[in-house]
Amino acid sequence: MELKAIKVQVPDGCNVIMGQTHFIKTAEDLFEILAVHVPQGKFGLAFTEASGPCLIRCEGNDLHLIDTAVANMEKIGAGHVFIIVMKDAFPVSVLNAVKNCTEVCSLFCATANPLEVIVIETGQGRGILGVVDGSSPKGVENGTDREKRREFLKTIGYKR
Repeated sequence: MELKAIKVQVPDGCNVIMGQTHFIKTAEDLFEILAVHVPQGKFGLAFTEASGPCLIRCEGNDLHLIDTAVANMEKIGAGHVFIIVMKDAFPVSVLNAVKNCTEVCSLFCATANPLEVIVIETGQGRGILGVVDGSSPKGVENGTDREKRREFLKTIGYKR
């Protein structure tokens, strides 16, 4: 058994959503969710089968983001996992719909931060133990930090 930390490529200006899933129909269903909930957004997604031909299935509306999703899944190499790479849209706009997708079992993360996936490899194959999303905390926010957070949320349209 071997543990590996696999660095995920997150292009500038993009966010990723990663999760565990279980059925070949995942690629089509996630495509429809993204197309409906963020029609202005660009995205690519990849899903790894864990049986049969064990292919990486992919969909999207942007070839570069599809290629990025596929390249990440090739490096990770775990079965029944999906990654969505999105631009001009935020995960918060689609997370509930993704979580409610019939095939989705759980989510590992939704982030624009530097991301590492902790993979375990056994004789059977690979699986994801978890993710390292961004950096460790450097302190606790104070009043000024709180105001900056609230102003940022107003700037991006999530607070009035």
